[in-house]
Amino acid sequence: MRDYEKETKQRVQFIQDLLGETKAEGIVFGSSGGKDSALLGILARMATPNVLGVIMPCESSVNFGLDRDDALLLGQTYDIKHIEVDLTQTKATFLSAANEELNPSVSINIAPRLRMAMLYSLANNRNYLVAGTSNRSETYMGYFTKWGDGACDFNVISDLTVTEIYEFLRHLGAPETFYTKAPSAGLYEGQTDEEDMGISYADIDKFLISGDLVPGMEKILGANRKSAHKRLPILRFKP
Repeated sequence: MRDYEKETKQRVQFIQDLLGETKAEGIVFGSSGGKDSALLGILARMATPNVLGVIMPCESSVNFGLDRDDALLLGQTYDIKHIEVDLTQTKATFLSAANEELNPSVSINIAPRLRMAMLYSLANNRNYLVAGTSNRSETYMGYFTKWGDGACDFNVISDLTVTEIYEFLRHLGAPETFYTKAPSAGLYEGQTDEEDMGISYADIDKFLISGDLVPGMEKILGANRKSAHKRLPILRFKP
């Protein structure tokens, strides 16, 4: 197991150094009520009092209920300021403006991109940095939206698998809800990460941490190959 006491200090110092180097005055992040944003929020708050969590419901009623409650719990527990920006009508307007019917795989990526546009607008207005909340397991599987939740100024939890995120939260004494409810990106009603991917985080993490073969290896490797473009820098023409 990782030395989470040592890593807490290292990650907090990393954030503090980054703020000093960039002259940024604080941090903004999307507060989804889930495990990743909870861990990021706690570490960010340890580094600076200037942290803003943004709750951004977009259609799914879960975003308006349980997820919002858990995001607010994070704010209350760790003294993190939160605001709410409802993007439901914004998405509806966006879909209408497209003037053509978008297939479901396209439309579900709109919410993460709208959320990131909002985070950067709020960050620019405050001279804050946008903190990312994607973990190692999601990144390997490509389970994130390119130029959506995959876009950020820095990510201090990107090397951690979902299993390690849970361990870290327990080490920090975080409220139980953040490591017991099913992981979900809140993309649509009833959506969960593991159902979307067709494999459990436990199996993904076992492979990533130990290298052992696990059930569903073809799904893990296939998803990694298919999503390779998401992890590459922009391809630029070189004369």
